Amino acid sequence: MTGMIRSRFGNHVPDILDCLAQLSNDEVPTPPKIARSMLDLLPPAVWSNPDYKWLDPCCKSGVFLREIAARLLVGLAEWEPNFTKRRDHVYRNMLYGTSITQMTGMISRRSVYCSRDASSNLSVVTFDGADGNLPFVAATHTFVRERCTVCGAPESIEREGRENYAYSFIHDAYPTEELKDVKFDVIVGNPPYQVGTEGHGATASTIYQLFVDKAIAMDPRYVVMIIQSRWFAGGKGLNDFRDKMINDRHIAKMVDNPKIFDCFPGVKIRGGVSYFLWDREHDGDCEFTTKIEGKVVSVATRDLRGGDGVLVRDNRAVPIVKKVQAKMAEDKAASAESRCTVTKPFGLTMRSNYKGSVAEPFEDAIPLIYNNRVGYSRSDQIQRNHQWIEKWKVLLPMASSGDTPVDDQGRIIDVVLGEPIAVAPGSACTQTYFIVGMFKSKKETENYAHYIATKFVRFLVLQRKTTQHVTPDRFRFVPMLDMKKRWTDAELFKHFGLTVDEIDYIETTIKPRSVNLSLDSPIPASHLPGGYKYRVSGTDEADESDDDIDDEADE
Repeated sequence: MTGMIRSRFGNHVPDILDCLAQLSNDEVPTPPKIARSMLDLLPPAVWSNPDYKWLDPCCKSGVFLREIAARLLVGLAEWEPNFTKRRDHVYRNMLYGTSITQMTGMISRRSVYCSRDASSNLSVVTFDGADGNLPFVAATHTFVRERCTVCGAPESIEREGRENYAYSFIHDAYPTEELKDVKFDVIVGNPPYQVGTEGHGATASTIYQLFVDKAIAMDPRYVVMIIQSRWFAGGKGLNDFRDKMINDRHIAKMVDNPKIFDCFPGVKIRGGVSYFLWDREHDGDCEFTTKIEGKVVSVATRDLRGGDGVLVRDNRAVPIVKKVQAKMAEDKAASAESRCTVTKPFGLTMRSNYKGSVAEPFEDAIPLIYNNRVGYSRSDQIQRNHQWIEKWKVLLPMASSGDTPVDDQGRIIDVVLGEPIAVAPGSACTQTYFIVGMFKSKKETENYAHYIATKFVRFLVLQRKTTQHVTPDRFRFVPMLDMKKRWTDAELFKHFGLTVDEIDYIETTIKPRSVNLSLDSPIPASHLPGGYKYRVSGTDEADESDDDIDDEADE
């Protein structure tokens, strides 16, 4: 068999865990090279300590425990020269885990013990029970109003004879009673990212933060986990988690991978992923690294609390943001966030596929601006904020591309925002848009639309944006300047004292952005028949999911 493998692959023997396909939306196994990179964050001394106990609380393929075992078998050679005794100690007394499903349990034991039955003579160490130290522990959801009170899973997930995705680690079923007195020193893993129907849509609940919280609450010496990066600045239900992570001075290292497919080839994780080292004894700034295609493009040791409620992921953007914030404080300038409205400005039912309007205008009709057309509604159909109808407004699409392109230097090359639309008084809009600013004059409205389209403004928005949705808090870094003046990028760069290198970075990062002016009509011509955005009613109007939007954005 070995000869056949070598004849096909040469001296390289392929790792089966590199070939393991995604099992389901919740079961994305970690590639071995990523697992090894994560373990590299730990201090070298951990590999020669025979007293440490290691835990993977969310085993999918067993790759972490397998890689840990390999390092311990080398690192403990001086402590125990006899390989058989050393191996027995490592597998029996140091490595523990629980799988997320029955199938991943069998796969994990095969990876770690070389046999899914740890009690068989094929296992590297023979245990009394078939599960060894790596069981699948069944757990149950606690449903209130059709949602699990722990993870938010819908009650419909409970189907007889099927996995219920009640993960034991976060549902207090693991560690088991037999392990209640075991003190784990290092917790490592790749938790499930969400749970729900097919992992998408309004019924999907983000859950990786629950694994991180539980791991840290167990007070180990170290925690290393890989999770989605959207928590940096967004994600529904992640506000408390983001606040805790940013303010946790025990986070010693973090590695951000903003390019979508870098860590998990073939798995589209918008916003990328990141892994971190939580060190109980560390109390200080975090070494923040950006990697593109496995290569380090930026490293900076910094205080993660400097982003005013978000984690600024781009090390090179941090000094620019600080300069702007300092100038805003000096000038006592407000943030453009204060000009933004809620994300559903004219009513909770005014969604992008709102059916309450008609195609033809009628007496006293209110024009309703959709993504690609205009409908007409009665005044009483506008649920709230009637006073905004008669304002000069700048509208902004609530969603932009979530597939943010990243170049080989780690720069996000994007337009960041959709096309701003400046409209005269007399119209409303669906939730496709939100109002980014309202003014008393035509001139201010026009100037503000151009201001929002500057590379300077969009660069600042980008630092608070990791998902496709655009909400008011994304504009917190953007200064509110005098809109009686038309600001250009050159003037803004000079006003805020940016260096040549900082200007070049913004110029090469942000693509040009057009402006849609409708200053003589409440209805943009682009949305009427013949306009470049116009589509027949019912075309390309799929209802937009808001599962990435922060909970408070619509309050």
